[in-house]
Amino acid sequence: MTIVRWAPSPTGRIHLGNARPALLNWFFAKRSGGKYILRMDDTDLARSTRDFADGIEVDLAWLGVTPDLLVRQSERTDLYDAARDQLIADGRLYPCYETADELDRRRARARALGKPPLYDRAALKLTDEDRAKLEAEGRKPHWRFKLDGRPVQFDDLIKGPQTVNTASMSDPVLVREDGSYLYTLPSVVDDIDLAISHVIRGEDHVSNTGTQIEIIEALGGTIPTFAHHNLLTDSQGQGFSKRLGSQSIADFRDEGYEPLAIAIMAAITGTSLPIEAYASLDEIAERLDFSMISHGPARFDPVELDNLNARLLHAMSYAQALPRLTSLGLEGEAIWLSLRDNLTKFTDMTDLARLVTGPVEPVIADEDRDFLKLAKALLPAEPWTVETWGEWTGALKGATGRKGKALFLPLRLALTGRHDGPELKSLLPLVGRMACLARLP
Repeated sequence: MTIVRWAPSPTGRIHLGNARPALLNWFFAKRSGGKYILRMDDTDLARSTRDFADGIEVDLAWLGVTPDLLVRQSERTDLYDAARDQLIADGRLYPCYETADELDRRRARARALGKPPLYDRAALKLTDEDRAKLEAEGRKPHWRFKLDGRPVQFDDLIKGPQTVNTASMSDPVLVREDGSYLYTLPSVVDDIDLAISHVIRGEDHVSNTGTQIEIIEALGGTIPTFAHHNLLTDSQGQGFSKRLGSQSIADFRDEGYEPLAIAIMAAITGTSLPIEAYASLDEIAERLDFSMISHGPARFDPVELDNLNARLLHAMSYAQALPRLTSLGLEGEAIWLSLRDNLTKFTDMTDLARLVTGPVEPVIADEDRDFLKLAKALLPAEPWTVETWGEWTGALKGATGRKGKALFLPLRLALTGRHDGPELKSLLPLVGRMACLARLP
C-alpha cells in the first residue's frame, strides 16, 4: 500500500513553499489510492507550539487536504529512545564531548589547511577513563551516528538515479547534549514505524538521504522510495522561509484568495501542467505526474495568482457560491451570473452588489447632463430583459447621433458611478426602472 507523509515543524505558520510538498504528497496518495499521514515534527520544544500545530491543521483543511492520520513526534519519544539505545548497543551511535567553540576551531583549522571541515571522529579514540574525566568536569555528550562512508545510491522518482557519498560528510549529531533529538533520528524511526512507502519532499533534502538510508539500514527498516521535487521561490527567486517572514497561507486566506487558487499555484508552478482553473484537487491528482515536474526552480508569480483567482470565480456556479452569498446577505442566481465575471476576489461581491441594491453615487459631467435627461425620458417601460439595453441605446443613438464611448460611458457613470463593471445589458434588468430613474438627472 502507498503510504506518504507530510512532516511540517510547528514553529510558525506554513507558507507556499511548505504547501508544495503537502499537496504533492496528497496528489500522489489520491492517485494511488494510498494513505496520507500528517506528522508534526515538534521535537524542537523551544520553538514548536500547539497553536502553530493547530494552525497548520486549519491551513491544510482550507487547502482541501484531509489527513488519514495525524501523529505528533512529541508523543512518540519512547520509539526514539528505543532506536537510540539500539544504535548505541550496535556501536553506531557514539558520545562526543566537544563544545561548539572547539568544533568551530577545528573546522577553521581544517579550512586553513585546505581540508574539508569534517568531524575527525576524535571522540571514538576516548577511553572509558577519558569520558569519565570529561563528565566529571560537567561535560555532557552529544551523540553522533557513525556513517559507513560509502556511495549510497537510490532511484529518485523525479531526479532519476542519485548517489550520495557519505564519505564526504561528518558523522551527523542525532542527540543533543540535553538528550533531545534533532530532526534525523525521529524522522527515520517514524518512517519505519508508520511503514512510509514514499518520501516526497524538496530537493534540498537530497544530501540528507544518504545519511537517512544508512540509519534505516542500521535499524533494520525498509528503505522507502524517494522523490525530491524542485523548490518554489518567490517572484525574486528567493526561497520561502518562516524565518524571513514569507507570506503565510493564513495571510492569503485573510486577503480573500480562493484556496484552490493557492493550491494550484503552490503545486503546479514549475511543472508542465498549465496554470488554469481546475475544477478540484482531484482533477489535478488525476493529471499531475512526477515526470511533469521541472528540474529547474519553480518561481511563484503573484500576478498570475490574481488572474487565476479571478478565473476560478468567473467559472464558479451559483450552487457553489450560494453559501457564501448568503453569508454576505446576497441571493439570486441572476445577480451572481451578472456580477461574477467582474470579481477578482469573492469579497468584491459586496461592492458590486451595490450596483444593484444601491446606494450608488451617480457621476454626471455637466456636458452630459442634457444627454442624460433625454436618456431618462427615453427609458423603456418595463418589463426589462437583456434586450432592453440595446433598445434604449439604439433609441438614444438615433436621437443624438452619439455612438461608442460618448454614448455608453455617460450612461454607465450615471447608473453605476464607475468607469468599469458588469455588462449593462445584464445589469439593467436587475437594477430596475425605478432605480435607474432615480440615478439619472
